[in-house]
Amino acid sequence: MNPVEIRVLSSHAAFEVLSELGPAFERASGHRLSFAFNPTAAIKREIDAGAAFDIAIVTRPAIDALAAAGVILRETCVDIGRCGLGVAVRQGAPKPEIGTVEAFKRALLAAKSVVRSRDGASGQYFETLLGRLGIAAAMRDKIKIGPAGRIAELVARGEAELAVQQVPELVPVKGADFVGPFPDELQVYTVFAAGVAAASKHRAAAQAFVAALAAPAAAPLYQAKGLEPVLR
Repeated sequence: MNPVEIRVLSSHAAFEVLSELGPAFERASGHRLSFAFNPTAAIKREIDAGAAFDIAIVTRPAIDALAAAGVILRETCVDIGRCGLGVAVRQGAPKPEIGTVEAFKRALLAAKSVVRSRDGASGQYFETLLGRLGIAAAMRDKIKIGPAGRIAELVARGEAELAVQQVPELVPVKGADFVGPFPDELQVYTVFAAGVAAASKHRAAAQAFVAALAAPAAAPLYQAKGLEPVLR
């Protein structure tokens, strides 16, 4: 197979995994990978607008919608990992207790500011969660909306006290400390899946990379990066 360039549109949640698996795949296959990272909602908008790509790594509902529309080849879709939501603080700052629903609620109310993502699934869920907890009004002036990407970077710079996002997007941020996951009663998991574009001119190479992402040998890497591997 001649070397080709494979264009991958991926959620930020897979960034750390891809930064290690990608180069290993390139060395073994001779193919080149190019990555563009965005929240799933932004990737979906790009694809709907006609963006060219070979592989999408997005949430399972999004990959199902793209497959139903004939944009992704359904037979190539595979779940690669799942993650929950967590909290981070600035490095060295006291870590609040968030292990129970009441402790989590107290930590939010005690914080001067909390940053969440704009387009990411975590940000949308968090807004709903504040209503469930009955503290939406009390938190309204404390909420900051972060840009696409790792919002814990705002915490690292001292621009917010707490960051709420998916665990694999919090853990690697330099200058921030991971506090822990949401309490079980409030936790919501997002499953991420990969699939090959129907319009891809490099289907075989793209499928080979998807297979590498789903290989059992990759499971320890997923765990180290804050993503739970999907058992098959």
